[in-house]
Amino acid sequence: MKKEVPFILPKLLELEQLKKSHSDSPEALLFNNVSATLSRHDRVALLGTSGQGKSTLLRILSLLDIADEGDIRLEGVSSKQFEPIEWRKNVCYVAQQAVMLPGSVEDNLRTVHQLHQTPYDDQLVNKLLAQVGLDAIDLSKNAADLSGGEKQRVALIRSLLLRPKILLLDEITASLDQSNAKRVEDMLQEWHRQEGTSMIWVTHQLEQAGRISDYVWFMGNNTLLEKTSTDQFFEQPESELARRFLQQPVGRRELCLS
Repeated sequence: MKKEVPFILPKLLELEQLKKSHSDSPEALLFNNVSATLSRHDRVALLGTSGQGKSTLLRILSLLDIADEGDIRLEGVSSKQFEPIEWRKNVCYVAQQAVMLPGSVEDNLRTVHQLHQTPYDDQLVNKLLAQVGLDAIDLSKNAADLSGGEKQRVALIRSLLLRPKILLLDEITASLDQSNAKRVEDMLQEWHRQEGTSMIWVTHQLEQAGRISDYVWFMGNNTLLEKTSTDQFFEQPESELARRFLQQPVGRRELCLS
């Protein structure tokens, strides 16, 4: 009797030997040999010293930038085989400096549905706006007139409406006060529980990293130096560089992370 081979699902996202040099100085290495895997439902805090290319890595993962070498696979399929618009529907990047499209707040929120020809969910939009403290916002207001913090939250909701498989979050609470940052954290935690969306989150606050992640990817020495559970990283990091990073005074540490 032939033994059945169990079917094993591929990892959700695979990074294979990614390399990137500085755009203004190709001979200067930004990072190299970056390999990692992201499983379904994983929440990763991407940490590291200044200049290691954390934001650039997120942009590469969303196909907004191109690696010099290496490959990225979504559920076993190379990014080279995807149309960028389809890839970004599944792997969605939310930048630190939010970009508003021309038109009203509502125009911005409806854009993803128009782009992908999917129904607009008024009920979900209202729920998410309330969760991040924007329930009183005038949807007819010109999006360009929003404050930086309002733009950031609208951009995040705009991305969530795609229901992506992976969210790439680049210091998305940096322009928010403590209260609204907490609202965003709570909303994303609930979204993760309900939707199962995987997240890779660059943050400049180690306290936040501990709250919102199950794993830490630590970039140092121009590579992805550590990939470990959040508890393990904070309790017993493997590298001397990570130990020094965690021991820095708060003010100095936040400067390095930004």
